[in-house]
Amino acid sequence: MIDLRSDTVTRPTPGMRAAMAAAEVGDDVYGEDPTVNALEAQVAAMFGHEAGLFAPTGSMANQVALQTLVPPGGELLCDADAHVVTYEVGAAAAYGGISSRTWPAAGGDLDPDLAAAMIRPAGYGAVPTRAVAVEQTHNRSGGQIIGLDVLRRLREVTAAVGVALHCDGARIWHAHVADGVPLAEYGALFDTLSVCLSKGLGAPVGSVLVGSAERVAAARVLRKRMGGGMRQAGVLAAAGRYALAHHVDRLADDHVRAARLARTLEPYGVVRSDQVRSNIVGLDLTKTPLAAPALAEAARADGVLVSVVGPTAARLVTHLDVDDAAVDRAGEVLGAILRR
Repeated sequence: MIDLRSDTVTRPTPGMRAAMAAAEVGDDVYGEDPTVNALEAQVAAMFGHEAGLFAPTGSMANQVALQTLVPPGGELLCDADAHVVTYEVGAAAAYGGISSRTWPAAGGDLDPDLAAAMIRPAGYGAVPTRAVAVEQTHNRSGGQIIGLDVLRRLREVTAAVGVALHCDGARIWHAHVADGVPLAEYGALFDTLSVCLSKGLGAPVGSVLVGSAERVAAARVLRKRMGGGMRQAGVLAAAGRYALAHHVDRLADDHVRAARLARTLEPYGVVRSDQVRSNIVGLDLTKTPLAAPALAEAARADGVLVSVVGPTAARLVTHLDVDDAAVDRAGEVLGAILRR
């Protein structure tokens, strides 16, 4: 099977497995796992922040970050298609007592002035806005990248009214490679960032939350409350450290393969290749007679797995385990289905 459902389906490489087997470990709940400590310090330094916190999932890292930024009853603003309100099963409300309000789904075409106009101050009987969250790259928009100038403007408008800014940076590595923006420049714009090691970078588990030392200390308590305190987690952190050393620059290969796949499928009217800038190819089937589940079923029968993300929307994701031959074969299979 050629698995294009997600970049979370990768298997650890032999080098990564060796690093995991050799990892020095301790009890992380006591703060005594040296490999976890090294990973947290490394990622924090990469983004120019004081401290980091290793979490088992990106959803947990996002949610503990939001709870440090928004008190119960406070409001979070974000895109209507943001992962934090779409794919995290209501955790902000269920765990943090956070009220969410969204602007219309815009993906990478974020309008900072619209976000600014939606911010509600404390008082007047309204729920006060405490934080804004953005997603880089943006999953449901096909891996679109929010431009650095746009993020800078958003930071200006939120800082001016004392509202915090969080980045769900699950695939921020892709934005870094595609646009050449230093990670520390992204880091300087946000109060907190959650960055994933198991999407694109090929680690089996884990994300790291970065922020101030005070905020990360609070997040550590919240992580434990949510069941995320881990013991000898160095075997997992070692995979993350290996990924950072070996799998960041190679993301450019995934971008090239995604663009080639998009060009192959563009003649069928399901994607615009000029909009594919990272490793995600979103397929819009509204101009075809196919529904997304039917496309996925037909593709699976011919050895290609794709994600269904809506009745007429599917997603293809290139990653570490998909080489040139696999991309070419997937293009052939999907093209044949779309020609029927």
